[in-house]
Amino acid sequence: MTLSFWRYSHLALAVFSAAFLIIASVTGTILAVDAIQEKIPPHRVENFDDITLGQTLPTLRKTYPEITELSIDHNQFVTLQAIDNDGNDVNGYIDPTTGKIIGTPTKKSDFINWVTGLHRSLFLHETGRIFIGINSFLLVLIALSGFALVINRQRGLRNFFSKIIKEYFAQYYHVLLGRLALIPILIIALSGTYLSMDRFHLFENENENQTENPTTTQTKKTFDLKNTPLANVTKIEFPFSDDPEDYYIFELKDRKIEVDQYSNAIVSEEQFPTTKLLSDLSLDLHTGRTNSIWAFIIGLASLNILFFIYSGFAMTFKRRASRIKNKFKAEESKYILLVGSENGSSLRFANAILKQLNDQGKKAHLAQLNNYTSYPKAEHLLIFTSTYGLGDAPSNASKFVALLEKNSQQQAINYSVIGFGSKSYPDFCGYAKEVDALLETKTWANRLLELQTVNDKSAEEFVNWVQLWSAKTGISLSTTPSVYNHIPKGLQQLMVLDKTTISETDQTFLLTLRAGIRSKFTSGDLLAIYPANDNRERLYSIGKRNGNLQLAVKLHPSGLGSGFLYNLKPGDTIKSQIISNHAFHFPKKASQVALISNGTGIAPFLGMIAQNKKKTNVHLYSGFRQETEITKHYQDFANEMIQKQYLTQFHLAYSREANHHYVMDLIQIDTDFFANLLKNGGIIMICGALAMQFDVEKVLDAICISKNNATLSEYKAKGQIQTDCY
Repeated sequence: MTLSFWRYSHLALAVFSAAFLIIASVTGTILAVDAIQEKIPPHRVENFDDITLGQTLPTLRKTYPEITELSIDHNQFVTLQAIDNDGNDVNGYIDPTTGKIIGTPTKKSDFINWVTGLHRSLFLHETGRIFIGINSFLLVLIALSGFALVINRQRGLRNFFSKIIKEYFAQYYHVLLGRLALIPILIIALSGTYLSMDRFHLFENENENQTENPTTTQTKKTFDLKNTPLANVTKIEFPFSDDPEDYYIFELKDRKIEVDQYSNAIVSEEQFPTTKLLSDLSLDLHTGRTNSIWAFIIGLASLNILFFIYSGFAMTFKRRASRIKNKFKAEESKYILLVGSENGSSLRFANAILKQLNDQGKKAHLAQLNNYTSYPKAEHLLIFTSTYGLGDAPSNASKFVALLEKNSQQQAINYSVIGFGSKSYPDFCGYAKEVDALLETKTWANRLLELQTVNDKSAEEFVNWVQLWSAKTGISLSTTPSVYNHIPKGLQQLMVLDKTTISETDQTFLLTLRAGIRSKFTSGDLLAIYPANDNRERLYSIGKRNGNLQLAVKLHPSGLGSGFLYNLKPGDTIKSQIISNHAFHFPKKASQVALISNGTGIAPFLGMIAQNKKKTNVHLYSGFRQETEITKHYQDFANEMIQKQYLTQFHLAYSREANHHYVMDLIQIDTDFFANLLKNGGIIMICGALAMQFDVEKVLDAICISKNNATLSEYKAKGQIQTDCY
């Protein structure tokens, strides 16, 4: 079945049952807490499972002259109804080994009874039970469709618990908690459905109804009181007199028997029907009444259902937030923009291009990839597509391949494909690559640009495509990243703790910021700031030092971001967003790591080295223009880290000193080291200017070819080269 079927089914079921599920989840959580509280009073004796009827019954007979009934509830509390030696009625919890009264049964509070009634029937009696039963079954379908969506997203059951990329809060925790709570929610839903169906006797048959008349045993068997655990009994009715015709009636877990009070012979035996056993099991599972740990788990699962309702609708509204609003029809447009987007991010970029083309008087039309058709006046085809899961088409692009084969354009059209994804996934932009390759096979399609990719919705990377496309077409589009960004809601405040004086030589300074207690980040993540209080976003690589954020910033003349940060003073606060940069985190398993940077690109590496508690073999290669107070600070830090064995070596290059050389020269000197590092599975991380990255990769490629008989691209494919350059 298609992804869209599962998604729309999941959404439709949730919409239809949301109100009932909210009520059931809130009341279910309260009842789970009540089930736990029930077990708190010390009415259950130690080693209860080891107590037998042979120990209990003689003791009770000696202690109480007249006994009516003994019952054991789901908490394994033993309740006795009897008359004591003084003629007083007894109705209390007892210690079954001594007969001593240890507590008095109490009724449920009015509030719990009210909650129970609401949970079971919405106070609508049998009609309400029907509604609750139907919604329990819908919850089963919701859980199964959610399971199918996760399987689809993770590409198979084998990857069910593999890493989830955090695109935003609601999406990440909806999937994460959904995986963890799937089994408990399914059990709650299935048991609730069964209990509702059993309530209306949907499972009864004639044979089971006949079991109300017990079958008398022809061959008398003896009931083994001595070795029968008390835990296997739910109720005992005692004989009214010494008359041999008065029997013990034992209700066990699976049957009901009458036993001769003198010979212990089984007089009659009635096996409980399977439906009753299943009903008892369903009640135990649905309420958690027999186990406080399970009660706690289903209480959490009930709370999770509330969160799933919130996060599911939040995801839906986010997908629908970026509406397609066209000024021109497809058949009259020269520029056709097609979008494949799972969560609306790709659509946001495409809308920004559409608006600019329309503002320049160009006839442009935007549509989903699933709406691909013939475009009689089209001259340019722009495809913006993300990838769902591990290389699959997004839900609104699942039909595109078939439509592409069906609808052949009658005129030559220039095309360009832009892929959106995350390098944390092994199939980065996999679907975009598939679309690009298919278009290349069409005779009417002329490739205008090579496939361009955008990692983690980076506006800076998207601008690279904008520049290339504008240069090819002569159409001027904005190359300012902030045009394609949007200010997120809920920015957090960071306080300035410290700022070094600026280095007059290279205009560089260090800034230390304190994040909130709940902020989670690590070295290599990005800090997004909005210095003009609009949608102009500036990104800086983070180094984590002593739990704080540290930035290395170069002050540019009239620089919006750097100027804003430079004017901050200790104690000032700024509104910002920490963006997880999974593709540039310090590797956890690599035995050897080389860090290569120039200028302010050293910032995340300082934090990574300080966090290297496992003492991984780390070599730092950094290039600067001149020796300054800042570079002396880096040298002092490196010496300290080398003493702690957090850093193995620090290699420095100065391009404008007397004995000048570049970071590429340092790499060339250590040719054998880099060749062996890559050959043995080591990791190389590069941060700094793009020009430096290109030069470094050129040198590394030559080393790989000459020493390892392989190209650098082969090591990139294995994830051994990680970059964060600008």
